[in-house]
Amino acid sequence: MRRKQVLITGGAGFIGSHLADELIAHGYRVRALDALLPQVHGESRSRPSYLNPDVELIAGDVRDREAVRRALEGVDAVYHFAAAVGVGQSMYEVEHYTSVNNIGTAVLMEALIERPVERLVVASSMSVYGEGLFRTPDGRLVPGTDRTLEQLQSGDWELRGANGELLSPLPTPETKVPALSSVYALSKYDQERLCLITGRAYNIPTVALRFFNVYGPRQALSNPYTGVLAIFASRLINGNSPLIFEDGMQQRDFVNVHDVALACRLALEVQDAAGHVLNIGSGQAVTVRDVAKAIGEVMGKPHIRPAVTGKYRMGDIRHCFADISQARKVLGYEPQIGFQQGLAELAQWLEGQVATDRVAEARAELEARGLTV
Repeated sequence: MRRKQVLITGGAGFIGSHLADELIAHGYRVRALDALLPQVHGESRSRPSYLNPDVELIAGDVRDREAVRRALEGVDAVYHFAAAVGVGQSMYEVEHYTSVNNIGTAVLMEALIERPVERLVVASSMSVYGEGLFRTPDGRLVPGTDRTLEQLQSGDWELRGANGELLSPLPTPETKVPALSSVYALSKYDQERLCLITGRAYNIPTVALRFFNVYGPRQALSNPYTGVLAIFASRLINGNSPLIFEDGMQQRDFVNVHDVALACRLALEVQDAAGHVLNIGSGQAVTVRDVAKAIGEVMGKPHIRPAVTGKYRMGDIRHCFADISQARKVLGYEPQIGFQQGLAELAQWLEGQVATDRVAEARAELEARGLTV
């Protein structure tokens, strides 16, 4: 029996490489198309040592029509993970993010129109929600809205209602209307919608997965715009304090990359998933301050205390964590790895890793452009 061939765009990256392992372990053949960008893979732009040797790697840009066509030859299903990633950087590298994420997806869609596949799974992001879902003191459910500049300048970080009442954050479901607060969020929503619209028009069963804060081994430690856990780890490896925006009490959903890879495989295999947009998270809320403390402890550096900046970064939101009930219902998805277990694995991988700490440089860039308050 012929084994199904799967293409992962961005397949040499953090999440893509873990998905490749998951698919290969379940009998699939995997091809990766990846531009091997220096910000993620270093200046050598060589095949990552962690990439499964059974992965066929095509070095190429998702905006290159010929590279995409070559990558699609003989393919049964596609995971579209190729993207420029980073809220802060997207606010000044506007053309780059729009080109890679929006145009790259458009090029892939045109190629799939010519050569449809059995399933398309696109990596979307929790960033499309902006602020999450909240409850008022009298029990009403309301979507979070952007905080005013005046409020942020005064250091009043929490979301408030029309009369100044404090709002309580709740798990955010897929029904929450998107509120795009960064160029990155806009581009991820564009990727999601382009894939779903094209899939519906050309009978390509498509699933959009909104990833929350994914963490685990293989994150790009020298990329100052990657996931917050990797940024904190990079600081700690170099003996520096993790930098925390606002007061550190903002809540996020940290989901282990192995659970994300599982969800992605289920999105391929569960027939009824087609057409759905699904949250993929842990379903648990953790404050950024607690995360910084926890990573310091597992890395054996609890004495290096986080530095709370009291600054707001343009494009950031206060609270957003996942309601994963739909993923449970549609995919049968259930997170397997608890936060402490996942941190322990991450700490083990971090031993011996080298990271160039560019966080101060990135922060200075944002400040120089007036993107922090």
